[in-house]
Parts: sequence; structure tokens; C-alpha cells
Amino acid sequence: MNPIYNQSKYIARKKIFSALGGKLHIFNDSGDLLLFAEMKAFRLKEDITLYSDETMGRELLRIKARKILDISSTYDVYDVETGETVGALRRKGLKSLYKDQWGILDIHDNEIGAIKEDNAFLAMLRRIIVILPLKYVLEIGGQVIPAFRNNVNPFVTKITADFSGDRQGQLDRRLGMAAAILLCLVESRTD
Repeated sequence: MNPIYNQSKYIARKKIFSALGGKLHIFNDSGDLLLFAEMKAFRLKEDITLYSDETMGRELLRIKARKILDISSTYDVYDVETGETVGALRRKGLKSLYKDQWGILDIHDNEIGAIKEDNAFLAMLRRIIVILPLKYVLEIGGQVIPAFRNNVNPFVTKITADFSGDRQGQLDRRLGMAAAILLCLVESRTD
């Protein structure tokens, strides 16, 4: 497996004001670029290809929605280098109206974990006061890890994914990175 998937911390950044799409960068804790994607605007079905750098010469990871415009959309995650399906992330649509929730699925669509907003009261408050930072916990293998948080910046959406609490490595980091990307893209559009 590519060594970029052995990190314990990832930072996904996307500029908000980008004409006709935007650019998404994934960095490690030291600020080194790990993955890059150029987003196309007005897509009905998400298909995100992540490259090793901005030249877009080497595909590494792909995240693809199964359906068009689905409130409970499932996003399959593929490792392009190995050709394997890693798993999937499913947004829990109606539950996410109240408190954002995602299911983490294995390659057979069995739920192996979840990503949820940290606090129900704050989740409702965030729908009213959009400048409050989002925080998500990762539930996997009986552990609850405060893994995802965003910054409060009107020009850049930044999700920090910290998996240092997952000491046994129960979450495949490729799924973890895909979750950070989807939180950066999908949740920033819905709030």
C-alpha cells in the first residue's frame, strides 16, 4: 500500500470561492501535499479522482457516488494503484438533517463504523449559526474517537482528520481520507 496512507493526520482544504469548481488539496501534518483533485462544478453525480500532485499525472484514489442527487448517497472508494475497492461511505440522509451522520461500509456494504457530529445540541445550533465549527467523532471497533473538525473561515473549507486515537488501525486510512474529502465537499454545501 502507498505510504501516504500510513499517516495519522490529514488536512483537506478547498477554497470556497472558485469559479466552475475548485481545487482540493490533502496535506499531511507537516504540510506536504499528498493528494490533489480538481473539482468540476454543476455535477449531478460525484466522481472525484485524486492525484499524487497538481500535474494530475498519477491517479491514486477515486471516490464515486452510486446515484444521482440522493440524500442518502453512497460513495464507493477505490484504490486506483492496486485496483481494489476499499469500501464505501453512506450519508444517512434524514438523520443528517438533525445531526450529520455517515456509515462506514466494508467491501460487502456491511457497516463497520460511523462518523457523527459530536453533539446533538451543537448540531442543531450549527444549522442556525453557520460559523460554529463542525466536529465529528469516528465510531469504529467499540472506540469513539474525536477525529474530524473544520476551521471557521469563510473563504476556505478545511477539515482536519486526526486518526491518532485509532491505535489498532481499524479504519483503513484510505476510507478516512475519503471521509475527510466528503465532509469537506458535501457537508460544506449542505450547511
